Amino acid sequence: MTFEIKIETIFQCSLERAFKTPMLCDLSKIHTGYGFMPKVTHTTNDENWGKPGASKKVYVTKSLTQNGGFGFIDNILERNENKHWKIEVDEFQFWMIGFYKFAAEWNVTELDKNKVRIIYAYCLYSNKPVFYFFNWIFAKLFWKSYMKRVVENVRKMVNNNEPYLYE
Repeated sequence: MTFEIKIETIFQCSLERAFKTPMLCDLSKIHTGYGFMPKVTHTTNDENWGKPGASKKVYVTKSLTQNGGFGFIDNILERNENKHWKIEVDEFQFWMIGFYKFAAEWNVTELDKNKVRIIYAYCLYSNKPVFYFFNWIFAKLFWKSYMKRVVENVRKMVNNNEPYLYE
């Protein structure tokens, strides 16, 4: 079963900045932890990050749900320049109440000079029917709140003109 969440907002910046910041900047400044969701500390195996087919290992702090250290893999499925990214998150190293992967899209549309619409969508995949009710609650309440925090962290990075770590 899949659970879909979508957030829409406006960024006051260039189309390029809105497109590149969430994927090419420091992930630890975007995923800063929330509730039982651990903070990202760093990534490894990220030499080709930014290119379709690239992946990276993501490391996180200790939390209620896991011991810290290697947490999961990020994979870039698509990069359509100044339009959208598609990524997949999998190989979770901690229990995710039946979820086995997440797929995300970051879509940007220039509305005017320095005005960009962001549509941030996540699809959470579960294959454990016994957990579907909890998966729905997690997706609709917790994950949606977490996504809003991520978007605001990206907005701060955009406004601060954070440097890109990848191409």
